[in-house]
Amino acid sequence: MTHARPVLLGIVLAAALAAPALAQDESKPAFGITFSGFVKTDLIYDSRQTVNLREGHYLLYPKPVQTDADGRDVNAASSFHMLSIQTRLLGKITGPDAFGAKTSGLIEAEFFGSTEAAINSFRLRHAYLKLDWKSTELLVGQYWHPLFVSESFPDVVSFNTGAPFQAFNRSPQVRLTRRLGRWSLIATALAERDFVDNGPDGASTAYARNAGWPEFNLKVQYHWTCPAGCEFVAGGGIDYRSVRPRLTTSTGYATDETVSDWAGQVYFKVKNKAGILKAEAFYGQDPHHLTMIGGYAVTEVADAVRDIVRYEPYRVLACWTELMTNGTAFQAGLFAGYSQNLGTGKTIVGAAYGRGLDIAALYRVAPRVVFNSGKVRLAAEVEYTAAAYGTADETGKVNDAHWAGNLRVLGAVYYFF
Repeated sequence: MTHARPVLLGIVLAAALAAPALAQDESKPAFGITFSGFVKTDLIYDSRQTVNLREGHYLLYPKPVQTDADGRDVNAASSFHMLSIQTRLLGKITGPDAFGAKTSGLIEAEFFGSTEAAINSFRLRHAYLKLDWKSTELLVGQYWHPLFVSESFPDVVSFNTGAPFQAFNRSPQVRLTRRLGRWSLIATALAERDFVDNGPDGASTAYARNAGWPEFNLKVQYHWTCPAGCEFVAGGGIDYRSVRPRLTTSTGYATDETVSDWAGQVYFKVKNKAGILKAEAFYGQDPHHLTMIGGYAVTEVADAVRDIVRYEPYRVLACWTELMTNGTAFQAGLFAGYSQNLGTGKTIVGAAYGRGLDIAALYRVAPRVVFNSGKVRLAAEVEYTAAAYGTADETGKVNDAHWAGNLRVLGAVYYFF
């Protein structure tokens, strides 16, 4: 007790000295970080084997019919799984003004892992600094790709968030937004990190890095809200980028051949007291890094001796729509999406790199119900996804297609904090 008394006295004295300082700080703005997030567990049943990520958690589309020597389809086997890897932690950061702008930041991570081998590990989703000068905003860091419209995206239960019928990608970027009343003009320069291209050396950021310049996106958006909670969002954007598949050829010669591609989108969202209607249309080339079908292929041999080749991207059309109720305790929704592979438009003479290049078309229909009580949410979704597999012709268009379908029954339990 003799030694404890000085320690106790020191603690009381320090608290007494700190009290006036704390009282003075109450009149100043509160800066720091505020944490939130949710714990989520998914229960997943699939009627068929699927093309997916993270042990089936992130569903893209069903695998094709593959018959054995007895004529049985080996991919017709069902599966069941339970995962909590979407559990998420978000920190919102506020601080003093800088360069005459309001400052804020955000860090968000989850346990999804960055690869199949790293499932259950903590991975970065978003991390950015934002400077806001009333009518002008600058965002620097990792955030949603501008082709993923954060103001209007599918609110499905499944973690795929509508992919591969819409862009799903988070990228390091510099984004400048200029607000003109209800209109916004948004210009973005991007790099690749977790969502990458395919190529001669497999999936890698190297192809985009070696192109020597960033991906560029320009978007215009109209956003109107009313005091009663109604909302209207509409916009469109274009995207341009290049990738360099190889630095050297198979015969040891340097090559600077690149493949350039562009994409465009239009979208809208209408919200009133009763419900929400959203829709989007997308047309683009090589959207593999957007978690969609597509890629690029060798379409010309410029120098056979040096193995110098040229490439052409696959063209992809995609669209989706969603209708949902707008209740607090109960919500119901219906998502529908369609995507089509339009080929390269040129004769393919060599290797092709991408995703779903043997698929002519995809579609998905997914109804859902959501129940909220306090901080707890129970959700159920039935997701039917079908893929038309066939044989690609000389331009990459798929013919003689046969449909394969998967029925996913998904249950989810959330606890928000």
